[in-house]
Amino acid sequence: MTSALSEAMASELSSTVRSWWPDVARDLPWRVSRDPWEVLVSEVMAQQTQVERVIPKWIAFLERFPTVQAAAVASAGDLIQMWDGLGYNRRALLLHRCAGEVVQRHGGAFPDDLDALLALPGIGPYTARAVLAFAFEHDVAVVDTNVGRVLARVVGTSLTAKDVQATADALVPDGAGWEWNQALLDFGATVCAKRTPRCAECPVQPMCSWAGEGTDPAIGSAAVSAPQSRFAGSDRQGRGRLIAALRNGPVSHEDALVALGFGADVARAERVLAALVRDEMVVSLADRIALP
Repeated sequence: MTSALSEAMASELSSTVRSWWPDVARDLPWRVSRDPWEVLVSEVMAQQTQVERVIPKWIAFLERFPTVQAAAVASAGDLIQMWDGLGYNRRALLLHRCAGEVVQRHGGAFPDDLDALLALPGIGPYTARAVLAFAFEHDVAVVDTNVGRVLARVVGTSLTAKDVQATADALVPDGAGWEWNQALLDFGATVCAKRTPRCAECPVQPMCSWAGEGTDPAIGSAAVSAPQSRFAGSDRQGRGRLIAALRNGPVSHEDALVALGFGADVARAERVLAALVRDEMVVSLADRIALP
């Protein structure tokens, strides 16, 4: 794979962002940790959730499950209970499955190998590289929607997934993978933001092919998040309502259908409930529905 940036441009971009970062780095509690479990929890929680909401949840979650072993011996429902307020409850279920695999297959020690991490439940390319970079301090490129957006704008064109990863890989300075990835993530989150990029004060503007003029090349580029489907009235909203109700304890099958909030559309409620049972997000106990 070939980087979309020349070697000289990659070097300039890397040095510029690294010089900008120390004075503006976000104070995030997980940045002092090199524990793979603590890093993984922060990364999973931060997927599609604002960092400000994640911080207190991360602290509370690790007080309850301080180690991967503690999470593995708990029930999936225990993790879902602690996920309250974060949304996308399936992340908690997958984190529980991942913890179990780490304990069973790796003796409770996270592997520091990309392929081995990718083989764990719920861990994709971004999360695997984040664990490698932030827990093990490997020189790997972490590519999320912020990074994908920055690279597309600097290059000035939409990029394929392979182009984004290759370009990000070429930017990682030897021996500074942890610092560089944190800096680039902060830059994308605070300066080269999605809706209100601060182009006028951007230290990268002189080398940016877009610089806020014309059509944003990040739109439709790989690794850049697309607009989500409407939440209000969606099946996802209904699933969230039921999970919230079950945090207070099991309910009858009939009450579970009511909790989904689809009114008289019983067929839809039954379909969504069946999918939750099939996905093991909830369990059916005779005539009652409960968290797993």
